[in-house]
Amino acid sequence: MSRVGKKPVALPAGVEVALDGQRVRVRGPQGELAHEVHPAIRIQHADGEIRVERPGDQPEYRALHGLTRALIQNMVVGVTEGYRRTLEITGTGYRAQLRGESLVLNVGFSHPVELSPLPGVAFEVETPTRIHVSGIDKQKVGQQAALVRRVRPPEPYRGKGIRYRGEVVRLRAGKAKK
Repeated sequence: MSRVGKKPVALPAGVEVALDGQRVRVRGPQGELAHEVHPAIRIQHADGEIRVERPGDQPEYRALHGLTRALIQNMVVGVTEGYRRTLEITGTGYRAQLRGESLVLNVGFSHPVELSPLPGVAFEVETPTRIHVSGIDKQKVGQQAALVRRVRPPEPYRGKGIRYRGEVVRLRAGKAKK
């Protein structure tokens, strides 16, 4: 049995779960999220926890078992605490600023790049070189952070660009001098 799938999802105080057929709705202090579960997977809600069960031991059911439990856990964490990804900008003259809800990046192009957030995601600029992407949906926060990083990924010779906080960029040696 899946180690991830067989663990119950504990529901903290203030979190409500509604099961409507194969649709799971989780509501908490930060907001509400919903997910459509695969028809073969069964969800049970009792005693302040959610259990995920699968019909058999076939590889596809085993994969769906752990996946479904992880998605529900991510929904519970999202509506209670929320998710946040931090990006750092490295490079001379590279900076970010907010214009309304949009993020404006000056990262070495002839023009500034303006990015609007996905629904349910917000930008926060702590310093001109540090950006926070936050929201309640883990998938959307990760997607938005990847879209910001894609504007100017870190290059391997000087390390300039946009990177995740804590990401290590291995620098390559340049040309050898004579």
